[in-house]
Amino acid sequence: MDIKRVVIIGSGTMGSGIAAQVANAGISVTLLDLPSKEGSRNQIAENAKEKILNSRPPLLVEKNKIDLITAGNIEDNFNEVGDADWVVEAVVERIDIKHNIYKRIEEVRKEESIISSNTSTIPLKILSEKMTQKMKKNFCITHFFNPVRYMGLLEIVKEPINEKEKIYSLKSFCDEKLGKGVIICKDTPGFLGNRVGVYAMQVAMTEAFKMGLTIEEADAVFGRPMGIPKTGVFGLYDLIGIDLMADVLKSFIKELPKEDTFHEVAQENPFITKMIEDGYTGRKGKGGFYRIDKKSGQKILEAVNLKSGNYSPSKKIDLGIHEVNIKYLISRDDKYGEYAWSVLSKIILYASSLVPDVTSEHNNIDEAIRLGFNWTMGPFEILDAISVKFFAEKDKNIKLNRFLREKYYSQINDSSKEREWYGETQLYLDKHLKTFKRIKHYTRHRSDLYKGSAETHDLNNNTTIVEFNTKANTLDDNSMQILSKASEKNLIIINGAMQFSAGVNLNYVMEYAKDGKWREIEKFIFNFQQTCKNLKYSEFPVISAPSGLAIGGGFEVICQSDYVVSHTNVVLGLVETLVGLIPAGGGCKEMLFRWMQSEESKDDPTFASLKVFDLIGYAKTASSPNEALPHKFLLEKDRVVINRDRLLYESEKLLEDIHKDYKPPEQPIFKLPGSSVRDKMYEILENLYRDKKILDHGLEVGKQLAFVLSGGNTNMDQELSEDDIYALELEAFMNLIQMSKTQERIKHTLATGKPLVN
Repeated sequence: MDIKRVVIIGSGTMGSGIAAQVANAGISVTLLDLPSKEGSRNQIAENAKEKILNSRPPLLVEKNKIDLITAGNIEDNFNEVGDADWVVEAVVERIDIKHNIYKRIEEVRKEESIISSNTSTIPLKILSEKMTQKMKKNFCITHFFNPVRYMGLLEIVKEPINEKEKIYSLKSFCDEKLGKGVIICKDTPGFLGNRVGVYAMQVAMTEAFKMGLTIEEADAVFGRPMGIPKTGVFGLYDLIGIDLMADVLKSFIKELPKEDTFHEVAQENPFITKMIEDGYTGRKGKGGFYRIDKKSGQKILEAVNLKSGNYSPSKKIDLGIHEVNIKYLISRDDKYGEYAWSVLSKIILYASSLVPDVTSEHNNIDEAIRLGFNWTMGPFEILDAISVKFFAEKDKNIKLNRFLREKYYSQINDSSKEREWYGETQLYLDKHLKTFKRIKHYTRHRSDLYKGSAETHDLNNNTTIVEFNTKANTLDDNSMQILSKASEKNLIIINGAMQFSAGVNLNYVMEYAKDGKWREIEKFIFNFQQTCKNLKYSEFPVISAPSGLAIGGGFEVICQSDYVVSHTNVVLGLVETLVGLIPAGGGCKEMLFRWMQSEESKDDPTFASLKVFDLIGYAKTASSPNEALPHKFLLEKDRVVINRDRLLYESEKLLEDIHKDYKPPEQPIFKLPGSSVRDKMYEILENLYRDKKILDHGLEVGKQLAFVLSGGNTNMDQELSEDDIYALELEAFMNLIQMSKTQERIKHTLATGKPLVN
């Protein structure tokens, strides 16, 4: 079935998010809500459109996609349902209201249309109990996760009565057009993602209370060391809403059988109940487990004491763990290791107890947790990483369920099964689709796999994959060496982490700076430049396939690749000025050359320098490929993919198109205006300084940037090479890194994640 028109009933958070993603796919969507008693009749839906337009992070890949969303109301515009190929109900979680909506839909819908509900709590059999058999065949649950643009998981819940072809055509549409990882689920409470994900949150919270950990300690363990987002459990509770989570738990208590282990962690917690009563419902309220104290004109993050209920400044917990190593974490002989094991063992036990009744495919649980909760590994992948044997023998008092017992005893009898039990990954995708996650899965037990700040994987005999794997995939000398070596073959730079690369590792740089080892920093930046140059002029094509943050040095790698295959959810830009530096890996050079090719530059020799001065000076970023094109962060030749799972497939397909006739680009010649444009830049800086929009160091950083982008001591009669611009970048970088105010900016950003204005 070809879905060309979509109607969404309910313009709240989820309805609006789904509408925005449909618009991102270039498809017309009508957003209906109740008629408004004030303003226009469509005011409620119009307000929702306004929120979509101004959302942060942005729900639209570009502002003009909003024109694909038409606002209406369910009294005047319900006839739109009759023209829709897919109708999504996303109204309040009240079954009487939903049943009334379905009755009206059935009266006007096209016979072949698909109808779905976005519910996360009401069973499908309850939703459809009053429908005709004809409507039931085309009705299912489509459970999106919030925010819809950024969360990869979509659970489609079906019944045996559903037309199989219709459900799978919807699955294909949501995969290829909306960019979702679509998992077909049984009609069970919480489906897969929330059933295990919410249980995991509750275990992490319950054990923290029981073991007397602070919320900072619990979040430090149940966070990045486990491959879980840094919000941890208490931070995630605040983000979702403590009151909303209480309602979710009530739903589980109501729907799950009494013998389900979930009940042990879902009971009402008096401490949390009091928080809700006092208005501490999380970020949307006056605070939650964490709050911001604004006394004395400063914002101080405070954390609540789980015993006294009092708040005090939040303390940073350093576990001394810089990469995910589950076996090390749960083997630690301290309270953190004890907590990690207690939490993870219970999660693995619970997840495995759901096989086969809730799902016959254990790896679908992993995918639901990865796509819906942004875990690096799901519970069975964690079990695979530590081994079933280790899990079963670490605590002999643990009662193994059927799934674990079968795996354990079969491995004892046949050791080869220790590496084979997990099976295939990403079962929700076509089995022939080559993905980065599948490539990693095939090589996960290889002892010869080189691991450093980056890893290499062989895609085939002619092509190498490079994956960065540091925190936020920051770049250091080791990752540069690996990149340079890998460019001796066809190369795809891609990874499965949330970020492509947040740039150069500033901790790495500051370690040298604090000891005054300026020559070491200079050598590192020079090597970075040479690596980027090797990528650009390799005899073999280089493709970068970014998703998430690709800023600073990460963007410099991208913009010196031959092609970019970008995910729609990407943030691109050169942001070095925020930490008192300038791009020095070729970013200034590359952006200058790109803008020198513009029509405006043909008539105005200062245009390119001034344009790039504006982009880099203000640290401008683009939050999608659509936004990146006008800045020339991406070029027309680059490709865009809405489903991250298809980045590698599209990159490999592009390689096939270009590698036979591939020739490295010719080295450019730069003719820059020198002091004539630099004077204009200085005038801009002086005005900003006078208006106090920049301070002393902002002025200095701007002047260093101006010197590079003007070409230094040159004029339009002189020719500069790429190496000349590289040299200017390096000189400016070294001037700035040795300044105390740059170091203050870097230290502040590393400590707080926010820029310092000085």
